[in-house]
Amino acid sequence: MGRQGLFIAEGEVVLRVLARSRLHKPVSLLLAEKRIAGLSEILETLPDDVPVYAAGQDVMDAVVGFPIHRGILAVGRRVAEPEPAELLASLPEDALVLVLSGIANHDNMGGLFRNAAAFGADAVILDSDCCDPLYRKSIRVSVGAALITPFARMAPRTDLLELLEGHGFEAVALSPRGQETLAEATRAPRAAVVLGAEGPGLAADLLARAKTVRIPMADGFDSLNVAVTAGIVLHHLAFAARRNS
Repeated sequence: MGRQGLFIAEGEVVLRVLARSRLHKPVSLLLAEKRIAGLSEILETLPDDVPVYAAGQDVMDAVVGFPIHRGILAVGRRVAEPEPAELLASLPEDALVLVLSGIANHDNMGGLFRNAAAFGADAVILDSDCCDPLYRKSIRVSVGAALITPFARMAPRTDLLELLEGHGFEAVALSPRGQETLAEATRAPRAAVVLGAEGPGLAADLLARAKTVRIPMADGFDSLNVAVTAGIVLHHLAFAARRNS
């Protein structure tokens, strides 16, 4: 996505996740001098070829361009993203994925990845209009989940439902006008939760072809923040009774 395959991770929680990630690798660290002793456990796990630089807080702030109170920055290198079809085909027969369309807000993207990890989603599929999950703020909001959750990005004009159906996934598309409530929804062994951006939501032609589900709400409200919606739906499907074969 531009930065020569590199990304920035900040904070102790995210650094711990990056250090154990099998998907992405640390390249170098810049730490406030006062943080080094407390991070010795993490630093010992890093490969020998990962340099660690220490600086005073004033230097840290000058490098970053704002007061960075956490005092921890890492440069990471992203691995090559798999093709969506390749990623879906690699998943187990019982799998839950999160599919995102037009998510352009980095806070929402981070929250979505955090929920995906919390409720055991096997992967996240992004359309071509989604923002980068490995943008600094997205990683931070996800508390590192974006570094350990496999994801792939669809090419423009990809038929999302055809892609999912071709790999045995039933799409569960969220809409305020969904045909059934979430409580009524059953889960196929391979299920894909499909969410659109707040406001426009999912395209009408997609909703016309998919199984649509709604979350009942109090009078006067018809929608939730997209990350909140994902948490509710993923929790339900992660623990819901499976459809009778």
